[in-house]
Amino acid sequence: MVARILIGADHAGFELKEKLKSFLMEQSWSVIDVGTHEEASCDYPDIAHDLCNRLLNGDAQMGILICGTGLGMSIAANRHAGIRAALCTSEFHARMGRAHNDANVLVFGGRVTGFEAAMYILRVWLETEFEGGRHSRRVQRIETL
Repeated sequence: MVARILIGADHAGFELKEKLKSFLMEQSWSVIDVGTHEEASCDYPDIAHDLCNRLLNGDAQMGILICGTGLGMSIAANRHAGIRAALCTSEFHARMGRAHNDANVLVFGGRVTGFEAAMYILRVWLETEFEGGRHSRRVQRIETL
């Protein structure tokens, strides 16, 4: 199991972030919350940028980002070399995102995915290992493009 995980959300993802953070801590994860820490309007690119930089600096091995739809966080996070952010709306997405794409950031839409579904998706994402093999070559191609 990963020792530390980063989590961040904008105002639209704040409620889901707080619930997922509690769920992770109950599962004995060390959670680093990069914000936002309130429901006041904020800019999702700032949260994504902070989380991605911390992840790339080795503060944790994985991250979770949440905005209203998940789209903005996905776009912002994937601008960082070395970040493979996957917007997952099902357990199948989560499994394939880890197994085939070695996704290191899981993205949710707080206005789209409820807590129960997000909890199951998160659990699958955390438990799935990268398969390597032919997928390693493809992930490496992403990094070199």
